[in-house]
Amino acid sequence: MDKKIGVYLCSGCGIGDALDMEKLAKVARSEYKVPACQIHPYLCGAEGLALIRKDMEEQGVNALVIGACSPRVKTEAFAFDPKMVFDRVNLREHVAWCHKPKDEDTQMLAEDYLRMGIVKAQKSEPLEPVAEEVSKTILVVGGGVAGITAALESAAAGYEVVLVEKQAQLGGFVATLRKGYPQAPPYVGLTPEGIAEKIQEVLYHPKVKVYTSARIKETAGQPGLFDVTLEVGGSDVKTRVGAIVMATGWKPYEPSNLAHLGYGLSPDVVTNVEFERMAAEGPVKRPSDGRPVESVLFVQCAGSRDKDHLPYCSSVCCMATLKQAALIHEQNADAKVFVVYKDMRTPGQYERFYRQVQDHPLTFLTKGEVAAVEAGPKGVLKVTVNDTLLGEKVEIAADLVVLAAGMVPNAADGEAIRALEDAKVKAVKGDTENQRAEAAKKAEELKAHEGTEILNLTYRQGPDLPALRYGFPDSHFVCFPYETRRTAIYATGCVRAPMDASHAREDAAGAAMKAIQSVELASVGQAVHPRAGDMSFPSFFLQRCTQCKRCTEECPFGTLDEDEKGTPKPNPYRCRRCGICMGACPERIISFKNYSVDMIATMIKAVEVPPEEDEKPRVLVFMCENDAYPALDIAGLNRVQYDPNVRIIPLRCLGSMNIVWIADALSGGVDGVMLVGCKYGDDYQCHFVRGSELANRRLENVKETLQRLQLESERIEVHQLAINEYGKLPGMIDSFMDKIREMGPNPYKGF
Repeated sequence: MDKKIGVYLCSGCGIGDALDMEKLAKVARSEYKVPACQIHPYLCGAEGLALIRKDMEEQGVNALVIGACSPRVKTEAFAFDPKMVFDRVNLREHVAWCHKPKDEDTQMLAEDYLRMGIVKAQKSEPLEPVAEEVSKTILVVGGGVAGITAALESAAAGYEVVLVEKQAQLGGFVATLRKGYPQAPPYVGLTPEGIAEKIQEVLYHPKVKVYTSARIKETAGQPGLFDVTLEVGGSDVKTRVGAIVMATGWKPYEPSNLAHLGYGLSPDVVTNVEFERMAAEGPVKRPSDGRPVESVLFVQCAGSRDKDHLPYCSSVCCMATLKQAALIHEQNADAKVFVVYKDMRTPGQYERFYRQVQDHPLTFLTKGEVAAVEAGPKGVLKVTVNDTLLGEKVEIAADLVVLAAGMVPNAADGEAIRALEDAKVKAVKGDTENQRAEAAKKAEELKAHEGTEILNLTYRQGPDLPALRYGFPDSHFVCFPYETRRTAIYATGCVRAPMDASHAREDAAGAAMKAIQSVELASVGQAVHPRAGDMSFPSFFLQRCTQCKRCTEECPFGTLDEDEKGTPKPNPYRCRRCGICMGACPERIISFKNYSVDMIATMIKAVEVPPEEDEKPRVLVFMCENDAYPALDIAGLNRVQYDPNVRIIPLRCLGSMNIVWIADALSGGVDGVMLVGCKYGDDYQCHFVRGSELANRRLENVKETLQRLQLESERIEVHQLAINEYGKLPGMIDSFMDKIREMGPNPYKGF
């Protein structure tokens, strides 16, 4: 079907006051000969939308370019067929609201944006979603409180669920507790956890199939089409699922690392988890001699909030200690309880329980640091505390010392496991003795990861989820807390972040909803967030593939596997549509129907570059559409002005930037190129995890090329920006423009 482009320009919201709309329309009518071009004062209103639909019906318009407000707003009003060619040109936030009205430079800016929008539509093709019959069954891994909740929530929404638990019984750690701390008004007194009722509910739910004493032997395929092999009772059970909720829980921080707090010195120094087992058996007794405990000292943050151990707060320890103190007094009203804390963290209504425990006459809480735990006379432990409230050293005698050990996720690091396997192979098959020795050393360093697999994914990048430093699955914690770097696999509960049972239930409900969303989107061939609803998929012209493996190595989401030659094997439902593979490919063989190297290159060429004598520099700014672009929108909303000689080109991710675009821009006379992406590093904010970091790495090679061409490397700048730093962005742009003016015009201008 031939493409028939219609251009529709809105003059409302101050756009018509800032621009000559007829002159702008002339760009579409005269330069690009579009068959339909209309101006309307309220394009998102009923009349404006009717105008567009009338042209679609009567004139056969099947590709739309709408010049109006930001593409991030009025999405429901402009909700046309997602398969059709459709682009929105930002004339409001990026032109009319942030530049001088009726000014030549402002008009030229709008005209260039319209040119880019039209050529983008010309280079786009209608989308045809990949449509396979997918499974909508949800696999839940882990049968603790989070896993049970995720299973029940999914089943309540009408979805089939497979629940897998490695232990013989469901319930996880919560099932071992004698009592829990209050989780409902009036937030006083100890309460049953209520897990037994939920276990029965999930066991007998008609939509939930439960496997206990089971493990995952293999997870192959992709979202909607995961083929999972379970090992149950020595036999293999195969099932197909659409999404996975990982609720594998937590384990206590290794107590042998807490020798400085007395662990290992005496059997009467125990962890909080060991204390729970003791309390569940009846009145708490000293492990060393079985004598009833008359005094207990709790050490808070035992290994948590400590740069030498776990730098993070484990979230539940304070409340767990208060509960255990109450348990002691429930069993022995005359027992003395001491709590040594760094800070007591009892958020919200939990403060009432804290006050209740604190008010007991034999409970003593003090802020301090435990300096030493030593054996005293008659087996009593002597604890030395540097009291930070009294400013002096305090010695406390106790029958039992309980260390509030931190939470560690019960997870595996897929990338580390892959690195271990690669190192083991290279240690045997390395080309040189030095390579083999280095590989053997690497394998020894990673030895702790051997045999830790949980999901056993058949992904090129490793058999489990990529993890952060302390084992929590890697994701964009700010925007997508349940996400992992494996599409349609969602982490929940304590494997995602330290939390108590109450929060784990809420967390699991959220993860279940995300899993449901992913299978529904997969069923119609659409992407999950952050590009939710996107129906495009990358295509590969493999005849020109050189097997360089850059696309398979740089994809943060494990979308691409490889054959034995190293040729990429796409798994389209794993794809997040970020385009990082497109930016990585030196042969430019990867493209989307609505996003390609050729498309952006054509948009660059559509920008009019004034001759040198006009003294109007041109600078291109490639912006990440997730943080930088909306930050500039916010600057526009606040009417913050910046230099009108820049031209913004939004990218799906800065990692999708192909360096050929910079070469095209500079060879075409553009005076400078600026890249603005999300923040990267340990606290990254990149929606696609590594895109901004990869773009910065590629840029180093570009700067070397510029120097060889006798072009100043300073003509290119790269910046990191959070969405809430919109106030900085106009200043960044103006500062770069000042630098460009100081350097002078691009010497290739006019050639």
